[in-house]
Amino acid sequence: MTKYLFTLLFSTVGIIAATHAQPIAREMPKGYDTVHKENPAGKIDTVQYTSRTVGSTRKALIYTPPGYSKQKRYPVLYLLHGIGGDEKEWLNGGHPQVILDNLLAEGKITPMIVVMPNGRAMKDDRATGNIMAGDKVAAFATFEKDLLNDLIPFVEKKYAVQADREHRAIAGLSMGGGQSLNFGLGNLDTFAWVGGFSSAPNTRKPEELVPDPEAAKQKLKLLWISCGDDDRLITFSRRTHDYLFEKDVPHVYYLEPGVHDFKVWKNGLYMFSQFLFKPVDTASLSKYTLLGTPASTNVRSARYPQILPDNRVVFRVKAPAAGTVQVDLGRKYDLSKDSTGVWSVTTDPVSRGFHYYSLLIDGVPLADPASETFYGMGRMASGIEIPDKDGAYYALREVPHGQVRTSRYFSNATGSWREMCVYTPPGYDSATESYPVLYLLHGGGEDQRGWARQGKTDLILDNLIAAGKAKPMLVVMLDGNFGGGGGPAAFNENMLRQFENELKEAAIPFVESHFRTRKDAGGRALAGLSMGGLQTLYAGIKNVSLFSYLGVFSSGWFGANPALSASHYKFLEENGKAVDAGLKQFWISMGGKEDIAYENCKAMLARYDKLGIKYQYSEYPGGHTWPVWRHDLYQFSQLLFR
Repeated sequence: MTKYLFTLLFSTVGIIAATHAQPIAREMPKGYDTVHKENPAGKIDTVQYTSRTVGSTRKALIYTPPGYSKQKRYPVLYLLHGIGGDEKEWLNGGHPQVILDNLLAEGKITPMIVVMPNGRAMKDDRATGNIMAGDKVAAFATFEKDLLNDLIPFVEKKYAVQADREHRAIAGLSMGGGQSLNFGLGNLDTFAWVGGFSSAPNTRKPEELVPDPEAAKQKLKLLWISCGDDDRLITFSRRTHDYLFEKDVPHVYYLEPGVHDFKVWKNGLYMFSQFLFKPVDTASLSKYTLLGTPASTNVRSARYPQILPDNRVVFRVKAPAAGTVQVDLGRKYDLSKDSTGVWSVTTDPVSRGFHYYSLLIDGVPLADPASETFYGMGRMASGIEIPDKDGAYYALREVPHGQVRTSRYFSNATGSWREMCVYTPPGYDSATESYPVLYLLHGGGEDQRGWARQGKTDLILDNLIAAGKAKPMLVVMLDGNFGGGGGPAAFNENMLRQFENELKEAAIPFVESHFRTRKDAGGRALAGLSMGGLQTLYAGIKNVSLFSYLGVFSSGWFGANPALSASHYKFLEENGKAVDAGLKQFWISMGGKEDIAYENCKAMLARYDKLGIKYQYSEYPGGHTWPVWRHDLYQFSQLLFR
């Protein structure tokens, strides 16, 4: 039965919960916070308790549900207010008793006691004067001790409660949201249900909130994080969500239209309370949200595209005169038009990492004006970054950062001005040492900006160098285009020879005369993806006196082009021992069987095996895509210059 319940489908009105197949709506209906006279009403009492923490008698409000009886035992929700409120803030602004009465009347929540304390744990705990004064702010942190040592014991002595962690919940708004996350996640032996509504800057850093993700997974029944999309404090909720996503800790990340006000907080209570003290289907939690998070690749202030917690993407574009609008994201999606001329669609879940996409308006491919553009597919295209749980290695972190510099140089090999992007490691400008260099090549339809922008080369190297996993190095990202069209037809002997000449006669001399670099083969590496992988094979294999390290990502000789492949294998047949002796690392990787170069690469490796060529092979699933190539760089760069 449980297995059946957990696999029920998400519907347009809600999700089927694990208890009694009860649907939970995804938003509080209008008027739900008003009294329905036909519904039984609970009771609100003011109580006083002795606080040894503060050294005074303190007040709290207690909601008991309709029909409360000391012959039963009830779970308890501790509900906390914001920095400008007190124990009455929820009562005055949120009418929690009305919302809970209505939910109980409809059988949507478990009968529970709700405790609304004053979270400002000091003798004069009134919300008067300068509420941001240091002693008053500090009192919100002191409340943790008051809560655990004074208030909870008082409640459990005076009321008929279930006094165990699985029947205690804590939630709050703003400052109280931060308190709830801090105290709840910091005391998982006390609370199994934790909710933060529009949590404030008092929220601890995620790695402090959840230092042991595995323990949190085991002990938490539900972790709820919600916020309005126009709330200026949303960054604190978002950073917590991002960390939990990376660490694979199940939680709800609920975004809705709104600001920092009770409209959002009442809806938070309405939603959160329906989960409490029931079995929870953690697999369905990512479905609970009204809005997604604007993609990190959006232009400033653009709200769409939005990424939902399950990695579906919501696209919207205003084109009132258009006849048809589609999004081409590898697969084409048809958008629907509303009465205002806004077209929208929600995609299926999109795989992790970076993806190009285009809008097709009346069949014409265009860049989305709401997105950053990237040179890819042979033109400027939109791009979208989908969160990746395994993408911590390219996250922006508090580590020393290098720089990506754009350098223009005149190439005698081509008789033209060309451009390269050069990553210099942290401390380069103040150092005196000479650095090894990785020459890094893009794929077809891209240029020297690809590795710098789509590839996140600087962040990958910054994090690796800071962790001591990679040697400080320069990364020179070259433009591998020399005219001609794309596709296999462009890979001819002339194009590859042009690249080799450019590399040897122009790029390397420029780099070594303008940057402090090592000038020996042991201090040079060459790597590339797809087209750049072929260029690496062509120029690298023949020049082991220049390069001791070669990396080939998602590439291999075309079986249908024996003119190129035959000469390559013939060279290795005659010079294989010298190549093996000259290379410290020959690293070849693929994006799994879905990589379009997979069969070519496998055929090439079979020939290498026959010739006795030494290499190291790696696979990382994801196909012929930037998520794979980022990971290739992450792995390959750790092998270099050792």
